Amino acid sequence: MEKVHTECKGKIRAIHDTLDILSGKWKIAIIGSLGFGTRRFMELQREVEGIGAKMLSKELRELEINDLVKRTVLDTKPVTVEYQLTEYGKTLQDIIDEMMKWGENHRKRIMSESPKEAELI
Repeated sequence: MEKVHTECKGKIRAIHDTLDILSGKWKIAIIGSLGFGTRRFMELQREVEGIGAKMLSKELRELEINDLVKRTVLDTKPVTVEYQLTEYGKTLQDIIDEMMKWGENHRKRIMSESPKEAELI
């Protein structure tokens, strides 16, 4: 029984580590957007609806610190900054894809239920 308890604690710790890095309202959406390719700051701000420039900048900085996103400053006038997933960041793609599929299925399920049943969820 102790072995199972220790194994469970280890797995829960790993889940918490993941959530610590990806937590918040915006990080997963930013990673999802970058999964479609390199984006400039304003492109990300348009795609991640509702995020302000200050918050996007903060979240990108944190993702960069965790080696999930690469920031590239291009030598243009005016200066252009691009963001892309690192190879390590791309390892999250399967997780993001599964979350997307689950969300699509959940939305279909909820929308197909009667209003009374949907209120219970």
